[in-house]
Amino acid sequence: MWVTDLKGEFYNLLNRQSPTRILVLVHYDLDGICASKILQVLCRSDHILYTVVPVQTASELVEAFQQHAEQMKYVLLVNCGGCLDLVEVLQPPPEMVFFVADNHRPLHVCNIYSSSQVRVLTQLEDEEEVPAFDDVFRVDESDEDDSDDGGGGSSDEEEGGRSKRRRLNEEMLEKRHQRRLWEQQRHKLLFDYTQFSYYGKSTALLMFELAWKLSKDTNELLWLAIVGVTEMMLHEKSEQAKYLLTSATLQTHVSRLNPKTAGEKTRLPSERLQITFESDLSLVLYRHWTLLDSMRHSVHLAMALRLWTRKGENRLHELLVDMGLPLVQCRQLFFGMDAEYRKNLHKMLKEKEEKYDLEQLFYMTFTATMGFRSKMCSADYVHSAASLMERLDPEEPPATGFLIASDALDLSKPDVLTRGIDFRKLQLRAIYQQVHAFLAMNQVICAGPFLYATVLQGTPDAKFFAAPHSLNLLATYTLRAHVTVSRSRKCHALPLILTSPDVRFPDRDYCLVCGIPPFSETSKRNLLGKAFEQAAEKTGARADLDFFDTNVIGLCVEDRSKFFDALISLLS
Repeated sequence: MWVTDLKGEFYNLLNRQSPTRILVLVHYDLDGICASKILQVLCRSDHILYTVVPVQTASELVEAFQQHAEQMKYVLLVNCGGCLDLVEVLQPPPEMVFFVADNHRPLHVCNIYSSSQVRVLTQLEDEEEVPAFDDVFRVDESDEDDSDDGGGGSSDEEEGGRSKRRRLNEEMLEKRHQRRLWEQQRHKLLFDYTQFSYYGKSTALLMFELAWKLSKDTNELLWLAIVGVTEMMLHEKSEQAKYLLTSATLQTHVSRLNPKTAGEKTRLPSERLQITFESDLSLVLYRHWTLLDSMRHSVHLAMALRLWTRKGENRLHELLVDMGLPLVQCRQLFFGMDAEYRKNLHKMLKEKEEKYDLEQLFYMTFTATMGFRSKMCSADYVHSAASLMERLDPEEPPATGFLIASDALDLSKPDVLTRGIDFRKLQLRAIYQQVHAFLAMNQVICAGPFLYATVLQGTPDAKFFAAPHSLNLLATYTLRAHVTVSRSRKCHALPLILTSPDVRFPDRDYCLVCGIPPFSETSKRNLLGKAFEQAAEKTGARADLDFFDTNVIGLCVEDRSKFFDALISLLS
């Protein structure tokens, strides 16, 4: 069932049950981490007891529920579980209530139409079409044999009994026929509804709106909501138009919580967090890197200049010369450059934007300042925390990455943020080198209905791609690079499927498979998750269809050939 009043039907309900402890299950993504941090602040303010457990897969969700749900009455699922039939999968006691705040779509119809045990906090958008209740749920009257089998009687009575039985049989056959038609229609409706996977509204923004309605919103909580929204934009979970609309909503909160006063520019920097909404360069981590490295590893600029080719590298140097930037300045850290170059960088790039066809070089974003610290862009926080969240360390438990990423979002811990930025640089270098290798060795292959590439077993940098978000990032760079250098116009309309060794579990011969939509597709809806599921079922391939992001699966290497043959057949 839908929760329309977050304050009354969700938060106040939890507050009235205090000191009852609630179980909070959070997915491994930044939007989920930001949402859980906002909720924790609210719970601490009202002394609501909670237990936070990170989960990455459906199996981990079931395991965490079984371990921690004893004597719990309320369970909150943040960016996880919404696409599963929770009552069927978890088998909870009837008095337990699930609150679902999940940005994954489509939500399971059993959760949407649950009478009371499952309550959905997120609201559907206009384009999300959920099948009507009567089209997917039906209660038939039991077919009873009302025939009267008397021991004897006259011939007229026997003839009447036979006529009655014929009429009952005909009615029963008609009911069964109608039932089959209804089931066929139901199957079609559910297939159409679940065919594409995509994402809804940011859960971090949802939790901030709850804080606002409770009059407990602060700049720190607003910044967490901004990071959650930015993460969905950078990881291409939401369209650019939706990001602009959401940014406009956030800007109203920024203006409200960061009022400008007369003489503001002449005052010393404030020790409290100040947030601004402004135009910025879409150059990755340029404030923390050399300008040359930042430009080389920014996908939009790399596409415009075709930096994966020798001619593209020459064109990059030509751009720097045309801007009047000495190469020695571009090879040192941004804050080591002369102040005049730093100050005029935006203006110089703006002047060359049309000449070099530098689309999407500028975008509206949020920046934060605090005291005498350097200005930080929300994208910097996303890059830092995302890299720490998926950093592999066999000596540490998986939840360590979740906790470190959460620390990176803490404004009082800039050293953790810096550590994440340094690791992101290594990851981006690995991605650039892998994409260059794909193109140089012609390893992006057209398999008919899709493009295909694989990271070879034994590749030293495979550890950087052994998690869903980082593998998606590599796939995005690879597809865009291939489109820019390919002479075939067909590749614009083809999705890409990328495989990489699953180094998380070295004791088994598995790979990770990731599928992303075509470059020409403006919508972020992805049909490959459903295709993976059908191909695995059709071939009996050993596959882990366990991630909440369904476009990423684990696959046994021995079954890869027949799995891809089935995909070609399905998508042709």
